Amino acid sequence: MSTSNGGSIGILGILGVVFVTLKLTGHIDWSWWYVTMPFWGGFVLCIFIFFIFVWIEARKRSTDPS
Repeated sequence: MSTSNGGSIGILGILGVVFVTLKLTGHIDWSWWYVTMPFWGGFVLCIFIFFIFVWIEARKRSTDPS
């Protein structure tokens, strides 16, 4: 039995492919960091949100009177 997400790559994947295509054809002169940002930007955002939750939990525990 296999699971599938419907075969969709998502909006960030499409945007990344478009940026790479535009970079390789010479239509944009951006750094490769900017071009590949849609591929790794979502991961970085998730890590950032995770650390926010860890920070909030640590503050709760440090102020907990018990």
